[in-house]
Amino acid sequence: MIVGDIKQLQAAGLPAAFCQAIDQALSAGIADLAPGSYPLQGETVFVNVMAFATQGAEEKRAELHRRYIDIQILLEGEEQIYYGLGGSARECDAWHEEEDYQLCQRIENELSLTLTPGMFAVFMPGEPHKPGCYVTQPGRVKKAVIKVHHSLLP
Repeated sequence: MIVGDIKQLQAAGLPAAFCQAIDQALSAGIADLAPGSYPLQGETVFVNVMAFATQGAEEKRAELHRRYIDIQILLEGEEQIYYGLGGSARECDAWHEEEDYQLCQRIENELSLTLTPGMFAVFMPGEPHKPGCYVTQPGRVKKAVIKVHHSLLP
C-alpha cells in the first residue's frame, strides 16, 4: 500500500505507469465526471468514478484483486480505509474471476488510514482493503478508483 497527495506524486515514489494513469485521470476531469466507468487506456487502465454514503466498518467487507492495482483518489468528503498486507485476508468467499475481486470477512493485523480530498491510496494485487468506511459519522464521498493492469509494472 502506498499513500500520498495527488499534487505531490513524485514524493510518493510511484512507478511511472501509476503517475501516468493519475495524470490521465486528472486530465479527463474526474472531479467533474458523473459516476461510471471511463477508459483511459482501454482495458489496461480505466477509472471508476463513484459517489456514495460511507458506512461503519462492521457493515463492510474487505476486497482484494489479482489482475488490477487500485489507485483510490478521494475527491470529496472523508473516508476511512482499513487494509492489510498481502496474504492477510481471512474468511474469504469464492473468487470472482471475470470481475477480478474476492470479498473477505476480516483482515489479520488490520491497519487503517484516513483519506481527505486530494489524497490517494494504492493497493497492489493481493492486498486486502475495506474502503468506504466513515471516520466518526456517516457522510457522502466522491472518489475515483483507477484500475491499472499488473502487466504495466516492470
